[in-house]
Amino acid sequence: MKQLLFLLLGLLLTGAAHAHGGEDHGDGPKAATPAGATSFSVAALSEQFEVLLRYEPLEGGQPADLRLFLSDYATNAPIKGAKLTLTNPEDAALKWVVTEQEPGIYLVEGEFPANKPYSFALNIVAGERADLVLLEGIKVGEKLPVAEAPPAAAAGLFSSWQTIAALLGAFGLGIGLTVLLLRRRRPAAPVSTSTPTAHENHA
Repeated sequence: MKQLLFLLLGLLLTGAAHAHGGEDHGDGPKAATPAGATSFSVAALSEQFEVLLRYEPLEGGQPADLRLFLSDYATNAPIKGAKLTLTNPEDAALKWVVTEQEPGIYLVEGEFPANKPYSFALNIVAGERADLVLLEGIKVGEKLPVAEAPPAAAAGLFSSWQTIAALLGAFGLGIGLTVLLLRRRRPAAPVSTSTPTAHENHA
């Protein structure tokens, strides 16, 4: 009986392992702009500054508003009062106006003429410090990815139902085998093996 129980336990564990075999619990590489994001972002570092540029979807030939975050590389503290000059290597004729909104947060206003990738050459002057940073990969004309239910969710739900079905099936099988073994172990009705007496034969 114990061997049967161990066998059933092994079947249950094997079924559960197969049901979860397709899941990936590791941390894979993340996309630069994940599905469901509300803005694009581009970052750059130098020996003195950290720069983050955020912007909502842009269209060529339309006014563009971008947010630029400037902070100290060593302390991560926002840098206020910096003089920022932006130029585009793709088109030197483009003009941009930079206005500080909050300490370390600057509004960049201008216009991209076409739907294609652009970059900013950012010249930073903050007090006695100065540096030049390149911000690449500004995607004009690109739409934000739409968040969708991953197919893995449906597959995981199906696997869960498979696991439950396997457990129920194995449980039912165990009950059936147990009942069968109990029936086989019931003692048989006693059968008389004595030889009939002569009186019984004459009767």
